[in-house]
Amino acid sequence: MSLPALLVFGEALTDLIRQPDGDARQWVSRAGGACWNVARVCAAMGVATGYGGAISTHAPFGTELLALSREAGLDERYLQAVDAPPLVAVVHRHDPPAYFFLGEGAADLAFDPAALPAGWQDAARVAHFGCISLVREPLAGTLLSIAAQLHARGVAISFDPNLRNLMGPAYLATFARMAKLATWLKLSVEDLRGLYPSLTDDDALAEVRRIAPQAGLLLTNGARGMQLQMPDGTTFVQPAYTVDVADTVGAGDAAIGGWLASLSRAPHAPLAEHLHRAAAAAALACTRTGAHAPQWNEVEALVIAQRVHRPA
Repeated sequence: MSLPALLVFGEALTDLIRQPDGDARQWVSRAGGACWNVARVCAAMGVATGYGGAISTHAPFGTELLALSREAGLDERYLQAVDAPPLVAVVHRHDPPAYFFLGEGAADLAFDPAALPAGWQDAARVAHFGCISLVREPLAGTLLSIAAQLHARGVAISFDPNLRNLMGPAYLATFARMAKLATWLKLSVEDLRGLYPSLTDDDALAEVRRIAPQAGLLLTNGARGMQLQMPDGTTFVQPAYTVDVADTVGAGDAAIGGWLASLSRAPHAPLAEHLHRAAAAAALACTRTGAHAPQWNEVEALVIAQRVHRPA
């Protein structure tokens, strides 16, 4: 079986979430992790996807992630199951959100590129990176090196910083390093403001464009929709699709996953069509609790339905 052309590198984790309006004993766990979410969306949308990450074999969190990875159809030649504690994000408050990570010696840090299948670099055409995997050493250094090597080989780099509280002022150097490699750079408005808190949104976006003049910028803004800004100045605006929202967990991951899946499945389609699918994937992710990975036919159905019903 041939190796996948689309690869995603980074963390898989479990969100341990304290329930609102409950006592301290009421918690739920949700499998996730930004990079793992992206990989699962791409696979659900029918694209052969290699998830390059290490996942704990420890029950219940690690074993659930491994089972869901297989269920999603992620290429098992890339996934590394290791005997180490799981990475856990403890979300102890919802509004405003407050969380911390339990990750000392966790499985994600054991990722070993030498264990990837022979020929994986030759097969790669697109590789996605992001979130806390780029600040957790030694994993961060490993992934930054992989991104640079793949970029030098002509592989398109996708990057979503997905800003978290682990990313202090020193992270700006990592952001710039990855942004300079990126063919596709996805940012939320919250990311933009977190990276450049002293700048207006327009000035922050101009700074990103200065750092990454070669990148197509996907800027998401929740219910206000998203836009694509190309290096030549062309801008596409995409309104959010109307759905019944269960929660917004994983919506941004679904947006970039939908974008990459659309590019992979329909490489000659207009950019606006890829943007429709990215927005539809993000909307569908909001219809389920936790990080839902919508399928291609669901995404297409939503795009068609709202194209028909949206006023001209």
